[in-house]
Amino acid sequence: MTAILIVEDEPHIASFVCRGLAAAGFSPTIASDGRSGLEAALSGDHALVLLDVGLPGMDGMEVLRTVRATGSRIPIIMLTARTSTADTVDGLESGANDYIRKPFTFDELLARVRTALRDSPGGSGVTITHDEVTLDILGRRATVDGREVDLSAREFALAEQFLRNPGQVLTREALLSRVWGMDFDPGSNVVDVYVRYLRGKLGVHHITTVRGTGYRWE
Repeated sequence: MTAILIVEDEPHIASFVCRGLAAAGFSPTIASDGRSGLEAALSGDHALVLLDVGLPGMDGMEVLRTVRATGSRIPIIMLTARTSTADTVDGLESGANDYIRKPFTFDELLARVRTALRDSPGGSGVTITHDEVTLDILGRRATVDGREVDLSAREFALAEQFLRNPGQVLTREALLSRVWGMDFDPGSNVVDVYVRYLRGKLGVHHITTVRGTGYRWE
């Protein structure tokens, strides 16, 4: 799953964005202050950063400039309640890829995220293909033999885990953690249910059951 870092100190905004991104098939994490956000942004673990301007400890503009000073080209979208054009210009000239003023709708934010990912270095045409199955990661589309298949956000995230790890046994616990998060009961059969859905849509022969352990994409 595409990992996105949310650096935001307002809990309700961070939670709103996190839930929306997870539902859209991304893997979001939250940092609530500038210094932890900077460390996470430089970790190499994320594909994009949503960065609030007004942060405790180290403001967003300083985080942005520090990240760019290291040579990192990770896409960064600034989030701000400030309305000054000068602030927007300052952010863009300091290396931000985009600038969104609060309040914003999630649909607008999601569109900006997908555009920034697509336009990032190496970001265009991000697809994973195995045999006749192809996933367009940024467009969130799946095709089988060139025919588009409708997958829910969770089905797509599960399929992405399989196609990124072909031939590897993925345990139910690992899939629960990566696709559904840790809030789900480890004893739940949700993985088995969604594997059945995927088999029906992508082909039964692709996903093999490894008895007592999990599943493997053949």
